[in-house]
Formats: sequence, structure tokens, C-alpha cells
Amino acid sequence: MKYNDDANLDTSEVEDSRGSSGGGAGIGGGLLGLVLGGLLSGRGGKVGTGLGLLAIVGYLVFQFVGSANPKVASVLDQLGQNGQPATVDNTQIQKECKTGQDANNHLECAVVADINSIQDYWTVELPRLGRAYRPADTVWFNGQVSTGCGTADSGAGPFYCPADKLIYIDLTFYNDLKTRFGAQGGLFVDAYVLAHEYGHHVQDLLGIEANLRTRSGPTSDSVRLELQADCYAGVWAKHAREPDPSGNTIISDITQDDINRALDAAARIGDDYIQKKIGGGKVDPNSFTHGTAAQRTKWFTTGYQTGEPRKCDTFATSVLG
Repeated sequence: MKYNDDANLDTSEVEDSRGSSGGGAGIGGGLLGLVLGGLLSGRGGKVGTGLGLLAIVGYLVFQFVGSANPKVASVLDQLGQNGQPATVDNTQIQKECKTGQDANNHLECAVVADINSIQDYWTVELPRLGRAYRPADTVWFNGQVSTGCGTADSGAGPFYCPADKLIYIDLTFYNDLKTRFGAQGGLFVDAYVLAHEYGHHVQDLLGIEANLRTRSGPTSDSVRLELQADCYAGVWAKHAREPDPSGNTIISDITQDDINRALDAAARIGDDYIQKKIGGGKVDPNSFTHGTAAQRTKWFTTGYQTGEPRKCDTFATSVLG
């Protein structure tokens, strides 16, 4: 994947709070990691996560525990659920991330470029689906962050919070995809992760997320929501090399190798793959929330091959893959 050297980048779509984020640990470490093993059977009050977070990976802390659980509530209090949001300071990325050439040379600038590209696409496309697009910033944090959905740590991975309509990511997740999940990784995989989360934002704007009922199971609303977000990510990828209305073309090249790497990543964050490879080997379809490896690759491919958001209606089909 390559960025157009002459493309203009807009860092205002990022809120860099890494300098003020509290310390923390991902799954397996810190306060949440200490209680995780005994709380995997807990249920949250909203589809996708116990705190309303909509994340790309289904094994995450908030995917299994709910804030209604007294033990979890206690832990969240210790993490500062009622604390103030971190301070945003974009000074550094404003200096470093001005053009596509910067995106080709620096990971942080590549992430800025991805966000710009994804939002440019939906700004044009969503009105065709009957809704105006409302831009959503992406918050970068380290370790732990306070959100409209509660306090999350890096173990939550990248996620969308409908309550404040922001995407959150600890950029170390990109390395986790390779070291923890065994994904090949790469710049396009990083972009796929963000496109999935912005897919949740689109679902929120369309009113899809608010109407969900079933929380888990192989054909649950939660699974359909996540597969649709994968499909929306594929749709964006199909159009990613097109100029925005002002003529700014951010992404100049996406190769078949890039697509293959995205499919590899999608498979490695399927419910069945995670349960088998990371969760101890037992696969329980009744606990699925994000879809199988095969389903996730199928729906990303559907979006990429058609380039049509209307083809992503996972709620209208009885066959998910």
C-alpha cells in the first residue's frame, strides 16, 4: 500500500492524547487482566460489549464482562471510570504529518492518511444511503482512556463508542495483531482495522446499531453487525484510490498482497479462530459475537468486490457464510 506523495493530510481528524493517558495493561495484565479469568461468563447491557464499545476483536475484556457485574464495576472504579478525558495535543503530528510522503515514511502519518481517506469516502457515499455523514475523530491513547462508554484499557483494542461517537485506538494494537494473533500485518491491515471501526460509526448514523437485540450466537445481531462493518471496510477499500471531491487522492496503490494480508487478519480475529488458538481450544458458537474466520473474510471480500454498501446487508440474509 502506498500513499500519494502530494496528498494533503488533515490531522484535525485525530485527537492525540497519548502524552496524558494513564498507565495500563492489555488483556492478561493490570486490574482487568487479574479478574478476567473469573468473569468470562458475564453479560453486558448492550450489544457488542458490556460498556457499549464496538470493537474489531471479540476476545477482548469488555466483550465478555458487563459493567452490571459488581466485580467489574469495582475494577472500573479503580481505573477511574468517572475521570476526566485525557488532554489532546496534536502538536507533534501536525509538524510531522503534512503530506502523503510523510504517510509513506511514518506509521502515525499513515494512520492519519487512512482516517482522512475513510471519512472522505463516507462523506460522499452516506448521503446516497439517506443520511448525512457526521465526521468522527479517532482518539490515540496509551494504556487507558476515559470514554463516553466508560473507561477502557488497551486490552479493548480499537473500538467505536456510540455514546461520544469517537473511535479509540492504542497504536500498539497493530503490533499485537502480529505478535499475539500471528497476522502478517502491514499498512493496509492497519487501514482495514480503522475502516471496520468507521463502519460502526456509519451503522450508528444509519440507526442500525441502536436496533440490535441479540447479543451472542452464530446468527445473532451482534455477529451481523460486525460482519457488516467488515463489509463496509471492504467497500471503502474498493474506492480508496479515488480522489475526494476536492481532487485530493490520498492512496495511490493497493496491491493484491495488501488484500491478502487484510483477509489473513480478518480470519485471525474470527470468533472460532480466537477461541481455538487463544482461548484454550474449545469453540462455542453460542458465544460468538463477531463471526467466524470464514464469515469475516467473506464479508470483507463482498464489500471489496462489489464496492456497494447496499450489498452489505447482513441482516437481510439467512446465510452469513
